[in-house]
Amino acid sequence: MERVRTNVERVIEGKPEVVSSALVVLLAEGHLLIEDVPGVGKTMLSKALARSIDSTVRRIQFTPDLLPSDVTGVSVFNQDTRQFEFRPGGVFANIVVGDEINRASPKTQSALLECMEERQVTVDNATYQLETPFMVIATQNPVEMEGTYTLPEAQRDRFMVRTSMGYPVEAAELAMIAGHTEGNPLDDLEHVTDAAEIRKLTAIVGQVFVAEAVQRYTVALTSATRRTDELVLGASPRATLHLVRAAKAYAALQGRDYVLPDDVRTLAPRVLTHRLLPSVEASMNGRSTDEILQRLVATVPVPDGTLG
Repeated sequence: MERVRTNVERVIEGKPEVVSSALVVLLAEGHLLIEDVPGVGKTMLSKALARSIDSTVRRIQFTPDLLPSDVTGVSVFNQDTRQFEFRPGGVFANIVVGDEINRASPKTQSALLECMEERQVTVDNATYQLETPFMVIATQNPVEMEGTYTLPEAQRDRFMVRTSMGYPVEAAELAMIAGHTEGNPLDDLEHVTDAAEIRKLTAIVGQVFVAEAVQRYTVALTSATRRTDELVLGASPRATLHLVRAAKAYAALQGRDYVLPDDVRTLAPRVLTHRLLPSVEASMNGRSTDEILQRLVATVPVPDGTLG
């Protein structure tokens, strides 16, 4: 994974935390939502991660006229055999890059719900399993709202982590000019691992130990979001599972075979914030979901002593 990190950082300058989030999601078998303004490298990060792994990769450009069958696939009648044949859609790949996902209609966005949660696609009463690893990396622009559709809550809840690229620091932007103006650095990016190796790594991450105290701490964090009056929608049980799985991957990347409460605390904003909806009163008072979550996390006691 360090080789993958180094490979991606050859293209994405000065964003170690964003690259780390992408690696955590990959090892935790989740999906990543990259939300930021145009031109900061959202699609570049997706492509760099995809090219670092020798696996099948497909890119879907989400547009208002995109159909659900373009995503999942469609059955086509074969005149020679007199039978319907299934033509796989864009999701039949190990890594699916969904560019500007909020530009497609909710009907088309819903085509991703089954494959993201169950790793399968159902078309015409036939179910097709997707290969592992399977990861959706979606990008969206939260500023330019002309011709866009808000992601449904069911869709947002299926993304394990939401991250933002942010503007680079001056040194990183200067390095980007030097590396990107003479050619596309993606063209020189080579595979450093493959899908089989990623499957082995995800199996290792699954064996990372989570003590009962850490489990209770995670549940306490998500439960706190459901009790506060500042939120009309708190974190779901799926969010709790995603937070534990992400913490296990984060611990593995740190070289540990056990999860610490600090792992959960560190990842909580990345895993939970995009799932929360502030109340009208909180919004009118200018309190964002980030601030509300930060205050809630500070109120939940962190377990101390031995973790088993």
